[in-house]
Amino acid sequence: MYRLSVIDVVPALLQSAKIICALQIPHKLSRCNRNNNNNKNNKEMDSESGGSMDIDGTTSGTYNNTAIATTAAATTTTTAHRTHDGNNSDCESDEEWHWRCQPIEAVQRGLQPYELDHVPPVSPSAGHKVLHRHPIRESPTKPPRPFRGTHKWDAKHVRLPCAPESKYPVETDDGSSDIESRWAMIGRALLRPINNSKQLQAAILSYNSTYKGQWGFGALHKLFDDELDESETRVFFEDLLPRIIRLALRLPELLQASIPLLKQQHSCALTLTQEQISCLLANAMLCTFPRRNTLKRKSEYSTFPDINFNRLYQSSGASVLEKLKCIFHYFRRVSPTERDASNVPPGCVTFVRLCGKPEQQVQWHQSSASLASIPLHVNAGGTIEDQGIGLLQVDFANMYLGGGVLGQGCVQEEIRFVICPELLVSKLFTECLLPNEALLMVGCERYSNYTGYAGSFVWEGNHEDRTPYDSSRRRRTAIVAIDALSFGKTSKAQQYREDLMLRELNKASIGFKYLLSGTTTTPPPGVATGNWGCGAFGGDPHLKALIQLMVCAHHNRPLAYFTFGNCQLRDDLQQLWQLFRTQNTSVQQLWSVLRRFKKESGNRTLQQFVRDELQQLQSQLNDDGDELEQAMLQCEAAAAAAAAADEQHSKAKTTTEATALKSPDLFADDSSDNDIELDDGEQLDKDEAEQEQANAMMSAASLESNTNAAAIAAAITAAASTRQLTLLEMLDRHYDQGQGQPNGGSKRQHQSSISSDKCLKTRKDCNDGDASSSNFR
Repeated sequence: MYRLSVIDVVPALLQSAKIICALQIPHKLSRCNRNNNNNKNNKEMDSESGGSMDIDGTTSGTYNNTAIATTAAATTTTTAHRTHDGNNSDCESDEEWHWRCQPIEAVQRGLQPYELDHVPPVSPSAGHKVLHRHPIRESPTKPPRPFRGTHKWDAKHVRLPCAPESKYPVETDDGSSDIESRWAMIGRALLRPINNSKQLQAAILSYNSTYKGQWGFGALHKLFDDELDESETRVFFEDLLPRIIRLALRLPELLQASIPLLKQQHSCALTLTQEQISCLLANAMLCTFPRRNTLKRKSEYSTFPDINFNRLYQSSGASVLEKLKCIFHYFRRVSPTERDASNVPPGCVTFVRLCGKPEQQVQWHQSSASLASIPLHVNAGGTIEDQGIGLLQVDFANMYLGGGVLGQGCVQEEIRFVICPELLVSKLFTECLLPNEALLMVGCERYSNYTGYAGSFVWEGNHEDRTPYDSSRRRRTAIVAIDALSFGKTSKAQQYREDLMLRELNKASIGFKYLLSGTTTTPPPGVATGNWGCGAFGGDPHLKALIQLMVCAHHNRPLAYFTFGNCQLRDDLQQLWQLFRTQNTSVQQLWSVLRRFKKESGNRTLQQFVRDELQQLQSQLNDDGDELEQAMLQCEAAAAAAAAADEQHSKAKTTTEATALKSPDLFADDSSDNDIELDDGEQLDKDEAEQEQANAMMSAASLESNTNAAAIAAAITAAASTRQLTLLEMLDRHYDQGQGQPNGGSKRQHQSSISSDKCLKTRKDCNDGDASSSNFR
């Protein structure tokens, strides 16, 4: 009985003790980091202060939109002390941490945050590989089953460590070498007892023996030897690490089909379950992926990001330790225990490589989209991930996805990847981005809270993501990775070159283009972004803000812009936005101004130059409007004069016709003085009217505005047409009356034909005037 009770009770007590210790880790780690206190007694006191968080909680979430209100409330966090992208916080009080332009609800189009879709439902196809069984038949709390397919070991697919082709040279006892299955080596090394970081290092190097003298594990040793206390280290090696190892070794079970590589210049998509992603990341943490360790330029994966964690383990700096805490916390959340798998997340994540074709590029100099046509929200105190819920959230990416997340980097992209570690798996299969490419990631979950940025980054414990799922079991979180150009300290001025600005416009356009365009009547969701490429890459925040605003206006996507503490930038953007609204500035107008900035700016800043040029453009348009009004008045005067001349001429003709009917010698000799005087007066009237029309046409041709020229030409044509029809009717009537007289028809026919020729000439002149006006269109 005693032995039975020990067997039954002790494991349960031990597990409870481990959970209690684990619950204490988040609070102690954050407090230790903030206070820089390495005293173990103080740490233990902190752990007992009752501020711990549940880090073994199951993933919550239902497959409907009931969590929307809760999410909106949960994401309203204190962000006033965060500064991003190297911008100094120039706000002096909490009241100034506020938005400008329009409220965030306007960017959400007055709808619920998750009401608009970013991508279509998951549907397996030649261009979309789905690695789970479709459709999903499992209950909402269980992960979908893996899709069964064929394994491929080639340059188009991920080379998995569990593949039969994965071999590794080993040294035998007699000193000779042999080729062994790498997966068998991995299993033997990891299933041995591992009680400290040095034993973990030895296990990893046993199946990566080529790098024994090259890889260091300094950050890993520092975390467990100096940062964590004894109880925390024991919990990791006795509980969490065995769970991670078991999850990693389930790779052949969870991945039963090949993973395609998302290669350059090929638009394609890949969907995995969250469980599959956790298994792949467990292998990355244990550095099991073959052929992904070399740094040689001509190696097979030289154009892919690194995926094994060896570089993170040998990096230095306080932020590296904080990133490790985020990643280990993720594994606490998703790695099942031996008896309980209820904490395994049941969702899916889709990765879409977007490739733009040259013939699909936007002609920015022709885009008539109004910059004021889309809602704009500018916020100095919020963050993309907290306040940008439901919007397309921008990842300020490196061309190699993740940037320095597995190294010393800790800026916008790296932070997003460690608080949402499922994004890390994109490094496994995404080739580096070309200038015409972007990567869209839909469905990732957030697991950690944080404060700070770069060197001040600190993990702040567990985050419960209550974002609802879509019909394909993906969290309604869409993140697009677009990489900006990098400008060093000596080349910052080059970013204003037209070709480089055009590159940034096209890059953002590829990422912001709505994938459901043409397939749905609902408008696209807004975009949540900020100072893209303005930190270590040296970009100008004003330029990048204007570029992204132009792209959003062209694609009809509202914009939420977060300046990360830069209140001056926030206020500058508000002033420009008000100017855009007042003058109804279009994308093509702003682009024409930006193109001239490098050569014509002088000592003016970009904001000053844009403001001055747009005001000058508006002044020119007003002057052109005045000129148009004057020209139209001249046209009206010319038309009135022509009408008056026609009326006078008509009266004279009527009198002459009446006299002619009474005279017996109506068709007398052509040399009649009265006839000669009448013809001269008729010709004089015509000449004066034509001269007035010509003057009006010359005034119209001096205007460069297409619309103005067209309006003037139309007015001239109308005036001329009125005069021509009057002359024809008069002459025809006169000719018809003389048809019955003998021997008189030839003279009248001759006069009528001359008049008709002159009318045709007048029409031709008007048409030529229209043609000349068309040169200004």
